[in-house]
Amino acid sequence: MSQASSSTSTITANAENHYDVTKADLPLHCPMDSMSLWNSHPRVYLPIEQTGTAKCPYCGAEYTLKESAK
Repeated sequence: MSQASSSTSTITANAENHYDVTKADLPLHCPMDSMSLWNSHPRVYLPIEQTGTAKCPYCGAEYTLKESAK
């Protein structure tokens, strides 16, 4: 499992099959801004706000919306 967030470090797109995201990552799209895009698919926005989970139709990556750390 990988933790994705709005940080300056770049993570490899499509390298994991599950990412935990926070409200800071909304609106959620795959690949995320922090992912290297050179080998990825077109950006697709994922509706995660209502259910707390979303799955990318291109790469199958699953996202879970977590509460922000306080």
